[in-house]
Amino acid sequence: MFAEYSHYWQKTLDWEPTLAQDLSFQKVYDLVLEGNKIQNLTRIVAIADFWEKHIWDSLRGILPLWSQENLKVIDIGTGAGFPGIPVAIAHPTWHLTLLDSTHKKTAFIDHLCASLPLNNVTSLTGRAEQLNSVSSHYRNYDLVLVRAVGNADLCAQYSVPFLKKGGVVILYRGQWSDPEQTSLEHTCKPLRAKFTYLDQFLTPLSLSMRNCVHISYV
Repeated sequence: MFAEYSHYWQKTLDWEPTLAQDLSFQKVYDLVLEGNKIQNLTRIVAIADFWEKHIWDSLRGILPLWSQENLKVIDIGTGAGFPGIPVAIAHPTWHLTLLDSTHKKTAFIDHLCASLPLNNVTSLTGRAEQLNSVSSHYRNYDLVLVRAVGNADLCAQYSVPFLKKGGVVILYRGQWSDPEQTSLEHTCKPLRAKFTYLDQFLTPLSLSMRNCVHISYV
């Protein structure tokens, strides 16, 4: 199904999925399409778009941390499981908590993980701004992933409290501007956080600009 895009893995990530990982990505696609019949999981259903915008994009966003092992990660506003599910498939030593405020979405995540099967994922229903002060989550993660969820300043405010010292938030963005960056830098100061890196790249099929904003808790 995704075979015609396989050469992009090595070219863009210097990595190739195993056969088992590739089959898992394809099964994710099948399960999301099946789940779409019951609830609105995604409007991206064409094979090429799904591979680029959900599978590849999820993994390209974490490329600067690719070589790290045993990370504890939370994916905020995961929806149908992106970027968390592809990341969990590609990085079996990482443990991912997939957070969404909608129980139907986290129930789908549970079904997907049981079907793959995928053992390094835990689903969590709730809101980040409430859970980030709970002792089991506060300052408990190496990495926070936030993809296509709201204003960057607001994302920083509810994401940084999840981080351990030295941990990183990655905000997946389409467009990014200098005023947004200036505002984010101001927002980070009282959080004892710092804007550290802007990872800009083009997607391999549609050549769309993507920006991943890195915030470190210092």
